[in-house]
Amino acid sequence: MDLFNRTGKMALGSRLRLLTAKVTDDASKIYELYNVENFSPKWFPVFFVLHEESNQTITEIAEQIGHSQPSVTKIIKEMLKAGLVEDNLKSSDKRRNIVGLTAKGKQLAERMVTVQCADIDLAIDGIIEEATHNLWEALAEWEHLFEQKSLLSRVKEQKKARESKNVKIVDYEPKYQSAFKALNEEWISTYFVMEDADYKALDNPEEYILNKGGKILVALYNDEPLGVCALIKMDDPDYDFELAKMAVSPRAQGKNLGWLLGQAIISKAKEAGASKIYLESNTILKPAINLYYKLGFKKVSGRLTPYQRCNIQMELDIKN
Repeated sequence: MDLFNRTGKMALGSRLRLLTAKVTDDASKIYELYNVENFSPKWFPVFFVLHEESNQTITEIAEQIGHSQPSVTKIIKEMLKAGLVEDNLKSSDKRRNIVGLTAKGKQLAERMVTVQCADIDLAIDGIIEEATHNLWEALAEWEHLFEQKSLLSRVKEQKKARESKNVKIVDYEPKYQSAFKALNEEWISTYFVMEDADYKALDNPEEYILNKGGKILVALYNDEPLGVCALIKMDDPDYDFELAKMAVSPRAQGKNLGWLLGQAIISKAKEAGASKIYLESNTILKPAINLYYKLGFKKVSGRLTPYQRCNIQMELDIKN
């Protein structure tokens, strides 16, 4: 259809639904062709698995055909009215509702599998031979790919990649001091209480961080400072720097600012000849913790901390 040439791949779902509607419409007529009356095409997956192995639970059927339990329950109720299945069959576990084909259902299944299904298989094989691409194999491949990563996840990645192009990581300048403080105050005050160590770093970043050999980076999104991160020089035999004061505005979430800031600040540490970076956080901040793990940080414990809110400590060995 010309519509799909105009919409492009965005209309994938609509195109698949249209194709499914055409096949389903033909399927109803095919059942009539073989004198199978009042059989809904949507019943076939349930009908088939019960033909292969009768007496199964709703859960077992749902797992095999990839449907939800409520969906299978609805289909079973419809098939009960048609006299094709029976439920509440005898089971060693009385809590399990066992479903099986009736004598009518078994008779119909044998007729469908031996005659109707064979003709349909040959017809579809003919389409595959005529076609340039094997749709049956392609569907299996696409299903596998969607199991690995959903279409939603893939679109989110593309959205993030596009929006990331508008992100610029720059070195701290005095004009960014208010943003450095405001962004950190925002998340700290949302979850915790500002502490003395916070005020020292945020009110006097030059004195507390930069003049001691540390670094501060600012993430600009469309030239607006919406993310910050600092490397604080540590007087410690185990660590060279502490990654601290990372904050991203809620308005910029989903735009990859945290990941880009993290990568950039680690690069700054490498340029300074660092071997290990340390950080402190709180596990309530799940997106931040996930980001640190993604950046390569690993959990450590046993160090003293000036922050009451700290309940997790992590390190990154950048020499490895």
